[in-house]
Amino acid sequence: MPLPFLTADRTFEAAPDNALPHDDRDRWRRPYRPGPWRVAVAALILMLASFVLFAAVLIALTGSRSSAGVVLGVALVIILGALRLLRMGVWVSGRGVRQVGFLRTRTVLWERVGAVRTVQQPVRWLGLPRAVQGQALILVRRDRGAQDVPPLLTSHGLDFLARATAFDRAADAVEAWAAEYQRG
Repeated sequence: MPLPFLTADRTFEAAPDNALPHDDRDRWRRPYRPGPWRVAVAALILMLASFVLFAAVLIALTGSRSSAGVVLGVALVIILGALRLLRMGVWVSGRGVRQVGFLRTRTVLWERVGAVRTVQQPVRWLGLPRAVQGQALILVRRDRGAQDVPPLLTSHGLDFLARATAFDRAADAVEAWAAEYQRG
């Protein structure tokens, strides 16, 4: 079963630095691959879900259908959580930039984007409260500035920890999309 949200659009990697590859400008796409930390955590969660599904089968075989249904529901919630974890990140299209979180998705239209730039600042390490010095891709809105918007990407997040070149490539791709749509 293909999972299109798991892989990045291959045209980003094959394109020259000055061109933005896109066949369909209105399709939301992630300009980078999910990092190994994100994939590893999702794989562990899915492994847990397989044990819970196995438990649901065993409970159903012993005769308690209602308990098996509850355990099956828990397994489905775990699977949906793992899939949502894989979908998290920054997505771009001709309409704007979308930051997909675990429970919340924020979309900013290109008309409201003032600037997208990479800055050196303290960033959260793997999303935990501990802050370390790193790079962050921030979005400055025309109507609010940079105060209310969390960083789009950080160099110490689940996707880019110990992958500085991948962070630079992803930040450059998002900045290029912003530059193209701010001109037009």
